Parts: sequence; C-alpha cells; structure tokens
Amino acid sequence: MEPSSLAGAGHGADRPGDEVPAEFRAALEALAGVTARPEIVLEPIPAPQRLAPHAYAVGALVTELDGDEEVEVATGRFIVLHDPAGHESWAGTTRCVGYLSATTDEHMVDDAMFSEVAWSWLTDALEQCGAASHALGGTVTRTASTRFGELAGPEHTVDVEIRASWTAEDSHLDRHLTAWLDVLGSAAGLPPPGVRLLDPSGPQGGGAP
Repeated sequence: MEPSSLAGAGHGADRPGDEVPAEFRAALEALAGVTARPEIVLEPIPAPQRLAPHAYAVGALVTELDGDEEVEVATGRFIVLHDPAGHESWAGTTRCVGYLSATTDEHMVDDAMFSEVAWSWLTDALEQCGAASHALGGTVTRTASTRFGELAGPEHTVDVEIRASWTAEDSHLDRHLTAWLDVLGSAAGLPPPGVRLLDPSGPQGGGAP
C-alpha cells in the first residue's frame, strides 16, 4: 500500500464572497504536504459550515486484513477552523479539532490509567512534532460491547474515542495533522513507523518454512 497524501486537495469551506486569508491559505498548503503512513488512508471531507468563516476537514481510515477481507479498525477526522478576527475562547485565530474511534485491546482498556495514557499520546505527539499550541482540551471515552444471538461480528469488542481541540500558534498545520495521525496509529495499535510485525505463520515466526 502506498503512503496517502493530501496533495492537490482543495481549499476547504469558505463563506461565499470571502477571500481566503493568507494565514489560512498557508495552513492549507502545509496540510497538503502531509503524507500518512501506508496503513492510514487520508481524504478531504466536507468541512463544518457554521463554526468559523473558514474551515477545512480531513478524514482518515485504518484497516487491517482479516483473511481476505479488509476490516476497519479505526477512523478519524481532523478539522481546521479559522477566524481572522480571532476567537475569545480559542485565544487565537486557528483552532484544530480532532476526533477518532478505534477498536483496541480489551486488556489495555481495563487498565485504570488507560485514559491518562491515551491523552498522553496527544500531548506527547504535539510536542514531538513541534506543533506549537495552547488551550488544549478534550475527552477520552472507553466503550465495551458484547454481541448476543445472531448479530454478526466478534463477541466482545472494546472501542476508544478521543475528542480534542487546541489552538495552533502558527501556520505549520502539517505538524498538527502529523501529531493527530500519530495518535490515530497508537489508538489503532499500529507498530512504530518503519517497524513490521512478523507473521507468526512465516519462517521467522516459528511456523513451517
């Protein structure tokens, strides 16, 4: 699978007659340069129309093979809101909003510290990616489901949802999106970039040669 890029994406949702501010245009150009790891598919999606004068949104999807079938393990959205006049609650002009939902390890979610660990995925990723920000807030939600009767699918599943928003301090939104994709990868249980898990049925996994 080839890495997924936003190159060539449009300029998002703008109110009719509004000129795209230079700051917002620079932010979108930075986003267009982001290339996701091969397991994550990126695509522009409709942006919210009423939250800010200018907005842009990206969808992300993580799948894995289950036999011959691709199974969705995580989805995410990254939204950029821009108000040239500034926004009091943002304490700035550009707000990043992230949402993700992922099927995760049941035993890991049972850990009492899981929510704190999941939130640290975001704070650490923003710092490591050099994404300057402030006014960060959000929630981590864990949901356990058990299927009964004729309902298809695994008997037990555990999902984690992370919702967060923060104010970007510059136009380098490629760093902010990259940080959010790192969080998505962590929630989906992907190995660190560049690391491949060995197939236990293969020669190096102790299976038949």
